[in-house]
Amino acid sequence: MEQLIPRPRLSNQVLRCLKESPVTVLLGARQTGKTTLARLISEKNREVHFFDLERAAGRKALSTPELTLSECRGLVVIDEVQRMPSLFEVLRPLSDRPGNKTRFLLLGSASPDLVHGVSETLAGRALFVRVPGFILDEIGADRQNRLWLRGGFPRAYLAPDDNAAWRWMEGFATTFLEHDIPQLGLRVPAEALRRFWSMAAHYHGQVWNAAELARSMDVARNTARHYLDILSGTYVMRVLPPWFENVKKRQIKSPKVYLRDSGLLHFLLGISSMQSLRAHPRYGASWEGFALEQTLAILGERDAYFWSTLRGAELDLLLLRQGRRYGFEFKCTDAPSMTRSIHIALEDLQLEKLYVIYPGRERFAMHGSVEALPLTALLDLRFKGKR
Repeated sequence: MEQLIPRPRLSNQVLRCLKESPVTVLLGARQTGKTTLARLISEKNREVHFFDLERAAGRKALSTPELTLSECRGLVVIDEVQRMPSLFEVLRPLSDRPGNKTRFLLLGSASPDLVHGVSETLAGRALFVRVPGFILDEIGADRQNRLWLRGGFPRAYLAPDDNAAWRWMEGFATTFLEHDIPQLGLRVPAEALRRFWSMAAHYHGQVWNAAELARSMDVARNTARHYLDILSGTYVMRVLPPWFENVKKRQIKSPKVYLRDSGLLHFLLGISSMQSLRAHPRYGASWEGFALEQTLAILGERDAYFWSTLRGAELDLLLLRQGRRYGFEFKCTDAPSMTRSIHIALEDLQLEKLYVIYPGRERFAMHGSVEALPLTALLDLRFKGKR
């Protein structure tokens, strides 16, 4: 099903990393198409060895990993690598062999921070590629609303109808909470984590307030933070850090939280159609999160922040690129206009440019340094200087 939609930009990024590094790691939530992408990459190699650690046969094949992998040549693909964290210590000497031409492509559904020692073991030997769900340039501008409503998980987006998509979401959520999380060695009650996840959907796009969520669930603040760490570490939630510096205004220093996939957000909020989405109180927040994820998938996740002051001025997204600052506001309106907050952000942050991303089709100037930009025009964006 996932092969119906090609992902050339991601494929080219992975191929480039395989040329430059002995180890390439594909990271992303479960079911975002990492395995399909790896199989497409495999077709471009003459000699391929594929180990799926979700299957008993794959784990058995690597029961003596150093002996097995040392004999492999060409491309070695290891799927769901977090199931066997000890592999990383084996890969270090194998990737350091003189004249080594073997390339290792690792697929994981948990961030290196959740797998003890991964980042340290592979330091200097691995390149990481984030694999999100479908993004707009892959499915076409005319399908923007479908992508927004259903989200980017291939099986949800490609489902025959919205009801089938929501049934897939229910299955995904259950499997994720009851099967995938325990496999990471995390002992958390599935019902408690589901409740936190559902409550977090109502805080989507808001500044993180551990005390408030903890009170609502009748748990300790550290427990609420632990739940957030689990969901962000498995790529279903995003924790967007704040930008603060020595300016005269008092600034927010807590992060913002988002559900990464708009389809999962709508499922948890009980939204099943565009009509119900437009009538929902979280309509604007839904667009903000959807447009944010699309922006970061296209322009890159590094050096990404939000900015807010205690007096109410804010900026949804701040990207630092080539020593310059670029601002992004996400407005779910047909005709975005200048606001006092935008003027303050331009001045206080010394922005090179500020883009207001909205669901319309026309690109137009709003101010000397402010431009209204359709989401579909993000691919045409070029920052000054070399990338």
